[in-house]
Amino acid sequence: MYYVYVLKSYRDKLFYIGFTTNIEDRVDCHSKGAVPATKYRRPVKLIFYEAFMSQKDATRREKYFKTTKGKAALKIMLKDCSLNQIIRPCSSVG
Repeated sequence: MYYVYVLKSYRDKLFYIGFTTNIEDRVDCHSKGAVPATKYRRPVKLIFYEAFMSQKDATRREKYFKTTKGKAALKIMLKDCSLNQIIRPCSSVG
């Protein structure tokens, strides 16, 4: 499986959008500070993810969420998660 996920940083109130093949391990790496993009933004919490059978579909979805339209769609889908904050697109290593 391939996953696209959104983390919320409780330090800077921003969001991180990423892609991975192992959601549990990747979120654990973010939480432990092993990912440079979120190391100084901890604590972070997983607030959304989608699973895909195809890597191509997952990376397409990740790229979409990092666009203006994708950010707007996330704000609508996750309005109860205070996603009205700025969503900071960051690349991630799967």
